[in-house]
Amino acid sequence: MPTYEYQCEKCGKTFEVFQSMKDERLTTCQDAACGGKVRRLLGTGAGIIFKGSGFYSTDYRSSGYKEAARKDSQSSSSSPSSSASSSSASSSSSSEASKPAAPSAPSAPSAPSKPSQ
Repeated sequence: MPTYEYQCEKCGKTFEVFQSMKDERLTTCQDAACGGKVRRLLGTGAGIIFKGSGFYSTDYRSSGYKEAARKDSQSSSSSPSSSASSSSASSSSSSEASKPAAPSAPSAPSAPSKPSQ
């Protein structure tokens, strides 16, 4: 059941009421001395919480997407640099062979040359 926020047009009092969606809107202020007309305010609502499996972006991929991803992973594993590194790592376990090679370190910048005079 949602919490609705109301504001009295006469006294300006703002209050919240926990009521069912089927219940009628309130029409009068809860302050007995006021009794003014109230209007329901727009609320931000509550956040949605997804629980359980099935909420990852990869869970509902189309078969075309999955096939393209499979082809892409196969083509990247058959590239020359990957096959050279996999042949040298043939004695390592299969989990290590599937890891991508570490990027090479950037070369050190050369010293600036002094202008000749």
